[in-house]
Amino acid sequence: MKQVVQNYKSGELAVLDVPVPGCKPGGVLVRTAYSLISTGTELMKVSEAGMSMLGKARSRPDQVAKVVQSVATNGVPATYRKVMGKLDSYTPLGYSLCGVVEQVGAGIDDVKVGDLVACAGNEHALHAELNWVPKNLYTPVPDGLAPRHAAFGTVGSIALQGVRQGEPQLGEVALVIGLGLIGQLVVQLLAAAGVRVVGADPDPARCELAERLGAEACGDPGSASVEAAVAELTGGHGVDQVYLAAGGSSNQPVELAARLCRDRGRVVDIGKCRLDLPWNAYYEKELDVRFSRSYGPGRYDPEYELEGRDYPIGYVRWTERRNLACFLDLMARGSVDVEPLVSHVAAFDDAVETYRSLKDGELKAVAVLFRYPEQTEEAPEAPAVAVPAVNVTRTTARAAGTPVRVAFIGAGNYATSMLLPHLAEREGVELSTVVTTTALSAANAQRKFGFARATTDLDAVLGDESVDAVFVVTRHSSHADLTRKALLAGKSVFVEKPLALGEDELAGVLATVEETGNDRLQVGFNRRFAPLLQEAKRRFGARTGPANLRYLVNAGRLEHGSWYLRQGSEGSRFAGEGGHFIDTASWLLDADPVSVYAVATPGNEDLQVVLRYPDGSTVTISYVTTGASGFPKETLDLVADGKVLRLDDFVRASVYFEKSTAGRKRWVSSRLPKARDKGQNAELAAFFRAVRTGGPMPVPLESLVATTAATLAVPAGLAGGAPVTLARHR
Repeated sequence: MKQVVQNYKSGELAVLDVPVPGCKPGGVLVRTAYSLISTGTELMKVSEAGMSMLGKARSRPDQVAKVVQSVATNGVPATYRKVMGKLDSYTPLGYSLCGVVEQVGAGIDDVKVGDLVACAGNEHALHAELNWVPKNLYTPVPDGLAPRHAAFGTVGSIALQGVRQGEPQLGEVALVIGLGLIGQLVVQLLAAAGVRVVGADPDPARCELAERLGAEACGDPGSASVEAAVAELTGGHGVDQVYLAAGGSSNQPVELAARLCRDRGRVVDIGKCRLDLPWNAYYEKELDVRFSRSYGPGRYDPEYELEGRDYPIGYVRWTERRNLACFLDLMARGSVDVEPLVSHVAAFDDAVETYRSLKDGELKAVAVLFRYPEQTEEAPEAPAVAVPAVNVTRTTARAAGTPVRVAFIGAGNYATSMLLPHLAEREGVELSTVVTTTALSAANAQRKFGFARATTDLDAVLGDESVDAVFVVTRHSSHADLTRKALLAGKSVFVEKPLALGEDELAGVLATVEETGNDRLQVGFNRRFAPLLQEAKRRFGARTGPANLRYLVNAGRLEHGSWYLRQGSEGSRFAGEGGHFIDTASWLLDADPVSVYAVATPGNEDLQVVLRYPDGSTVTISYVTTGASGFPKETLDLVADGKVLRLDDFVRASVYFEKSTAGRKRWVSSRLPKARDKGQNAELAAFFRAVRTGGPMPVPLESLVATTAATLAVPAGLAGGAPVTLARHR
């Protein structure tokens, strides 16, 4: 097998072929799927190895003291041979990984071969293809948690143990100094615990990331902004806790901690920073200085770590292993999101080059993962997302010509600004009932748009036989369930995108269609109905060869606190919005995609999604949030057969022809629309026409399913770093 090693004397890094470790009793043999580089601890070790002997001595005074003691005991020659022998040896790197149990040792009964586990320990969770891990240093991965996220378990436990040492309470204010990997995790853990957080780091990008992940405010520790934020949040009293997650030789962190901490506050040292405590400052406030020892109780205890002797839970609630399991659970439940921290995923074979890039500063990263051979996806399964087949025997259509009675579930901003204004005066449509979770929002919608009734009782609406069509315009996490319930009630359904946030949800909707025969379903993919784009497609004409389509979406940043940012419960932003662009591309190409490949910038803010189609056509969707707000939101170019179609933000469209028998080489939309028409009105007209006449729905159900499956494949592609096949079931 292969393993990453380093020679501490020369600084050499290598990926060596080494023997497979034996599976001893009391542990398991684990085949690594992903391992995490600690960009703090490991890079410090790598940097130290490149120093001169004097530099090494200065950086490790604790080891120098041992050498001095050895000289006194054994003499200079023996000590020299011992030290040189130890330095001139390969040492391992790594201490946090996720993998699959390959063999179970004697005495282990909590996991079996094939189970996914997260592992810890700088002697057992190494950057190696196989590791033997003792019982108290692994824990099973919860269902649904991606392996690459579970690889954060150890560093998450370090951050969690640090937060426990601070003993935070609801409503308190904390300062986190150092917003590297550990600091970012501490920010999220504190926010999840109901603590308001201020961050300090000289890197503006890390400050911005921490604010997106829950910090109230962040800034350079040398600026006045951090002090001002603390004063505002605490009424001038100072923070309740300070977490030192910084490294380096500067004494600024401990001095800043003393200045901004309240009287009798707590200062917790998690990282390895200089700790020359200014005596007067700490004495006058009687500050409580605490140290956080790695992953938690059990660390450095060989009886716990190697022999598997657990501490009784009644005496030691949070041990190393319990911290590890707790952090995995927090990720699985969406309380902590590590995906925005992933700056780079490297192939394990490229480990040496990856460390070099990190050390030289070419690769700016918060967290870097190694992906191991045969692990190209989030889980050991083949890289594919299912596209369920549509098998339905349709029910009898409603009587044609009668008015369509409509119920709205949800009356938020999109419903009241983009849909209901088109319906309030539409002939042949009666706004029957609006259902919301709060009485006042229902009453407001009733007053504005003329609904006959307003209620918070969903069941009463679904059971109302006079209602023909139901609009689902709620938060993303409820779409699939509400759609399924409305279909079961025999209603025609218009659901805003996305239709589903997971494969199970999508399969559930399709199972309901098959069970009931009710396929009267439309998803709010409105762009294909935009008059300007429809005219441009008509002018472009039929294709004979494969096409290339580029779609730039300048999405912009969301306001802090937007529910769109709640990835744990509402899915990613692209999961909610990306279906729009995939559907538009598929409609322009008159086909459904067969594979999806996705890459992202650090933090997954900017995405590149590449779709491949049956005839060889390709679509690249650039979904960016870091562009200028003044630039148009959507621009699209379709190239094929010597022709180019261009769309500029639904304001202007043009088609260029290489040759034209009519002598025209270009068509340009004749006038600028008064407003961007993205097709909502035409989409609603098509939906109601289908409901009223009993004709086919505007978008075939097969297309809705294919677009949803392609959208769901994006996170799988990001996780695995490889194309994801859209496997169609028959």
